Order: sequence, then C-alpha cells, then structure tokens
Amino acid sequence: MTTFPGTIRAETVGGMPVSVDIRTALPRRELAPLLDDAFAWLRWVDETFNPVHEDSQIGRLNRGRTIEQIPELVEVLHRCDELSERTGGWFEARINGVIDPSGYIKGWALERLSRALTNAGAVDHRLDAGGDIRLRGSAAPGRPWRTAVRDPRSGLVRRTVTAHDLALATSGRAPVLDPRTGGRRSWPGSVTVAGPDLGVADAYATAMYAMGPVAARRFAAELAESEPYQTLIIGRDGREVATPGFAVYTAADRLAG
Repeated sequence: MTTFPGTIRAETVGGMPVSVDIRTALPRRELAPLLDDAFAWLRWVDETFNPVHEDSQIGRLNRGRTIEQIPELVEVLHRCDELSERTGGWFEARINGVIDPSGYIKGWALERLSRALTNAGAVDHRLDAGGDIRLRGSAAPGRPWRTAVRDPRSGLVRRTVTAHDLALATSGRAPVLDPRTGGRRSWPGSVTVAGPDLGVADAYATAMYAMGPVAARRFAAELAESEPYQTLIIGRDGREVATPGFAVYTAADRLAG
C-alpha cells in the first residue's frame, strides 16, 4: 500500500476561498474521497444556511416558507441564541426580523469538518475559510503548525501562531451588523480570537468587533478569565492589545511582515 505525505485542495465556496490541507500520510485512494466529502459538506452548509439564497433553509425561514426539519439547523439556531446571551446581545443571529447565522456558521462548519477528518484518520490538517483557521495535529512529524495572524486591512503579519490544536477567527475584514442599531459597523482594526472551537471563536470575534475596541477589550479580559479563549485586538491606531494567554500561542519572534 503506497502512502503520500498528504495533499491540499483549494476551492471557492459561497464566494469565499477555502483550503483543506491534509498532512497525514494516507493512501492516495483515501485522500481524494476525503477532500471530495469535505467540499461537499461545505457546499451543503452554504446551500442550507446562506440567507442570500432564497431556497436555503434560512432563506425560506425568513420568507415564512416551509422548511425541512434538519437537526443541524436546530443546533445552529440554538447555539446562536446561547452565544447571544453570553455576549449580552452583541452577537445576534436575529436582527430586524431577519435570521442570519453568518457570524457563527463558517466556524461551525469548519469545526465539524475538522472532527470528521480526525475521525476518518486524517488527524493532521489545516482548514482555512476566508482567513478563519482550524489547526489540528502536526504540519510534519513532531512539528506544530505555524500560521500568521494578519492585519486584515494592510495584510501585514502581526503575530505567528504555533499550535497542534487551535481555532483562530478574525473579524474586521468586512463590516458587521450592529445588533443594537441594525446598521453596519466598521472601524480600522480587527479582533482575533483563539481557542478550542472555531464556531465559538468566530461568534466572539464578531461580537467584539461589533462592540468597538474599548468595549471589546473589557469583554476580552472577562472572557479570558472564564473561558479558554484568548484575544488579540488591533485598535483604530494600529496598536495591539492582547489578553495574557494569547502569548501562549504565538512564536517568540514576530515575522517582519
């Protein structure tokens, strides 16, 4: 049986670049179906949860049409409600009568995919969807993954994260909805959240970006004390504020950019 040192595939899903990088040495006949299934899952998530699609389950729900009783739909909406409560309403999937779980669904989909790949034996992988990243296992035998946290506006590398098992979500690449006003919120900076679950990290990053940098710093400090999530905030002036635990994930030396 011939094995290969993994493979990588990049495609566009829902208008977003997505890459699946598997480093586990598996037989070639196993790798291709794994990648096929991975992208089939991500496309199913987009077709089911994207509110822009009129025939998606979320699109149908927003239009008062009949929907399918899909367990994943119940799970996602319930989790969004929990995260709304946890963030004091700053993460909210129901704004102005419209349901949109976009601030959670991308991370949730990658987290579910990561678990599925691990269960299938592909324990070493890096998943990236629009800059939200799930790291698992090793990049090479005995070597952790190394990935850059970039300023979404300038593209400059701010930190280098080193980990065997970590989720990284960044908000700031595009405006987010302010759940208090229903309008779009944007400021020249970003929020990156690191922790064990990419869906949760995605929601927290979205919430803190909606809060603005001052309130985000307070929430990040409270979060770091109560849950295993650490935060890096790039403020309006380009300065960084990080919770103490974020340093655990970062390399000693920053990349030059």
